[in-house]
Amino acid sequence: MSTPLSMEWTIITNGKEKRVFPNDNLFEITFEGYKIFPLNERIEIKRNPRADQIGSGQIEELILKENSTVCKYRLISLHSVN
Repeated sequence: MSTPLSMEWTIITNGKEKRVFPNDNLFEITFEGYKIFPLNERIEIKRNPRADQIGSGQIEELILKENSTVCKYRLISLHSVN
Protein backbone atom coordinates (compact mmCIF):
# COMPACT_ATOMS: atom_id res chain seq x y z
CA MET A 1 0.00 0.00 0.00
CA SER A 2 1.39 3.41 -0.92
CA THR A 3 1.46 6.41 1.37
CA PRO A 4 0.30 9.75 -0.07
CA LEU A 5 2.97 12.43 0.09
CA SER A 6 2.94 15.96 -1.27
CA MET A 7 5.70 18.49 -1.81
CA GLU A 8 4.59 21.98 -0.79
CA TRP A 9 6.12 25.35 -1.62
CA THR A 10 3.66 27.51 0.33
CA ILE A 11 2.40 27.27 3.91
CA ILE A 12 -1.39 27.60 3.96
CA THR A 13 -2.34 28.30 7.59
CA ASN A 14 -6.15 28.59 7.48
CA GLY A 15 -5.69 30.39 10.82
CA LYS A 16 -4.52 27.19 12.59
CA GLU A 17 -0.95 28.24 13.33
CA LYS A 18 0.17 28.57 16.97
CA ARG A 19 3.07 30.60 18.31
CA VAL A 20 5.51 28.23 20.04
CA PHE A 21 7.00 30.75 22.50
CA PRO A 22 5.68 34.19 23.50
CA ASN A 23 7.67 37.03 21.95
CA ASP A 24 9.23 34.74 19.34
CA ASN A 25 8.46 34.35 15.65
CA LEU A 26 8.47 30.53 15.75
CA PHE A 27 5.11 29.00 14.81
CA GLU A 28 3.75 25.46 14.67
CA ILE A 29 1.01 24.07 12.47
CA THR A 30 -0.26 20.52 11.97
CA PHE A 31 -1.43 19.30 8.57
CA GLU A 32 -3.39 16.17 7.72
CA GLY A 33 -1.34 13.74 5.64
CA TYR A 34 2.34 13.83 4.86
CA LYS A 35 3.73 17.07 3.43
CA ILE A 36 7.33 17.90 2.63
CA PHE A 37 8.52 21.51 2.58
CA PRO A 38 11.93 22.84 1.50
CA LEU A 39 14.17 23.36 4.52
CA ASN A 40 16.35 26.44 4.92
CA GLU A 41 14.58 28.23 2.07
CA ARG A 42 12.34 31.27 2.19
CA ILE A 43 8.75 30.24 1.34
CA GLU A 44 5.40 32.03 1.10
CA ILE A 45 2.84 32.02 3.89
CA LYS A 46 -0.85 32.45 3.06
CA ARG A 47 -4.04 32.27 5.11
CA ASN A 48 -5.84 30.23 2.41
CA PRO A 49 -5.02 29.03 -1.12
CA ARG A 50 -6.74 31.98 -2.83
CA ALA A 51 -5.44 34.69 -0.49
CA ASP A 52 -2.51 37.00 -1.11
CA GLN A 53 0.80 36.23 0.53
CA ILE A 54 0.85 37.51 4.13
CA GLY A 55 4.54 36.93 4.74
CA SER A 56 7.58 34.73 4.32
CA GLY A 57 8.90 32.00 6.53
CA GLN A 58 11.60 29.39 6.85
CA ILE A 59 10.89 25.79 7.89
CA GLU A 60 12.93 24.77 10.92
CA GLU A 61 11.46 21.35 11.73
CA LEU A 62 9.16 18.76 10.14
CA ILE A 63 7.73 15.78 12.00
CA LEU A 64 5.88 13.13 9.99
CA LYS A 65 3.83 10.68 12.07
CA GLU A 66 0.44 9.02 12.21
CA ASN A 67 -0.70 10.42 8.86
CA SER A 68 0.03 14.01 9.88
CA THR A 69 2.79 16.57 9.48
CA VAL A 70 3.86 18.91 12.27
CA CYS A 71 5.65 21.89 10.81
CA LYS A 72 7.61 24.48 12.80
CA TYR A 73 8.48 27.60 10.86
CA ARG A 74 10.03 30.94 11.66
CA LEU A 75 8.25 34.03 10.36
CA ILE A 76 10.91 36.01 8.50
CA SER A 77 8.81 38.88 7.18
CA LEU A 78 5.21 39.99 7.52
CA HIS A 79 3.52 41.93 4.70
CA SER A 80 0.47 43.06 6.65
CA VAL A 81 -0.95 42.68 10.14
CA ASN A 82 -4.46 42.03 8.79
